[in-house]
Amino acid sequence: MTGTAPWTTAKPTALLVLADGTVIEGKGIGATGKVQAEVVFNTALTGYEEIMTDPSYLGQIVTFTFPHIGNIGANDEDIEDLTPAARHGAVGVIFKADITDPSSYRAAKHLDAWLKARGIIGLYGIDTRALTAWIRENGAPNAVIAHDPNGVFNLDELKAEAKAWSGLEGLDLAKVASSGQSSRWSEKPWVWDEGYDELAETETTHHVVALDFGVKRNILRLFAGLGCKVTVMPATTSAEEVLAQKPDGIFLSNGPGDPAATGEYAVPVIKDLIKSDIPLFGICLGHQMLGLALGAKTEKMHQGHHGANHPVKDHTTGKVEIVSMNHGFAVDSKSLPEGVEETHVSLFDGTNCGLRVTGKPVFSVQHHPEASPGPQDSHYLFRRFINLVREKKGEPALAER
Repeated sequence: MTGTAPWTTAKPTALLVLADGTVIEGKGIGATGKVQAEVVFNTALTGYEEIMTDPSYLGQIVTFTFPHIGNIGANDEDIEDLTPAARHGAVGVIFKADITDPSSYRAAKHLDAWLKARGIIGLYGIDTRALTAWIRENGAPNAVIAHDPNGVFNLDELKAEAKAWSGLEGLDLAKVASSGQSSRWSEKPWVWDEGYDELAETETTHHVVALDFGVKRNILRLFAGLGCKVTVMPATTSAEEVLAQKPDGIFLSNGPGDPAATGEYAVPVIKDLIKSDIPLFGICLGHQMLGLALGAKTEKMHQGHHGANHPVKDHTTGKVEIVSMNHGFAVDSKSLPEGVEETHVSLFDGTNCGLRVTGKPVFSVQHHPEASPGPQDSHYLFRRFINLVREKKGEPALAER
């Protein structure tokens, strides 16, 4: 018909190119450019800012299964990485829908502007349920995510880069995610409409040294909330340097990458710290490397566990808690040596989620007890650790709650 506009199809401005050559077209948001990474999916309904700034996601592109991401904007209170200027966390994100204008009194910035500022490349406008199902069936793929507002891409080059990337196995990312210097932490947990308060020197009861492999802020806040003076030390710190701080307790943090690769320098340190008989607690990567130090093995998972609705059973109490998960490697429970007991297990697939050493004040968990999806089902683990410290000092125990 005369005067009718021709049919047009908008050019894709973002691509996800998988290592097998699959190309998924979408629209770009956030930073421009391209990056190689592993693609995972996260099933959490809330907490997208905390997820994207979790250093454990370094080297990964996060596909959100919840369709509406960004509608409460972004702010400076909800970030989890210790050094935000270095932007440790997810390198790419995938959403189903475009980002709407923020609708929250806490919003300080539109999420798109926040993604640009952090250098996170984003893609939206695809069937995220189909991508999630693909990952579930085929495993977390290596890929390249690319964003060009003009829609100009060299497909052959992107396919070659996706295929050539080595992936997370054998990759030590803890040195990258670590703050790289010793520091003191005193910020306590967030209080509604008040923000964060500082732990006063007169309130401190115990000294905890946290080895930073990519630690999340809320872990440190919960220690401070229990009256702990926290000294954060880099991933490459020696056992002698840790013990020179005269800690009452030692914490092994979460972090990204392959535990076996980071363990090449961290495992000998952890072995010496275990010998010191000082109470020791590990989370996520710290849990995996504690397992290695005790003689167990770790393995790469098919799709990993990423979300805030994972059921885990604590064998020590018989209780089931709803936890936050973020890991692509796991301790092989069949490899646990004599004297090491499995304490927690995933009710989704039976994988190991916790261990403790018989006769020693040493334990760890795979999940993230600080993330509060239950909402506080797992906070007792911090009190369990502090009670080991208190027992060592002859002090009465706190109620685990």
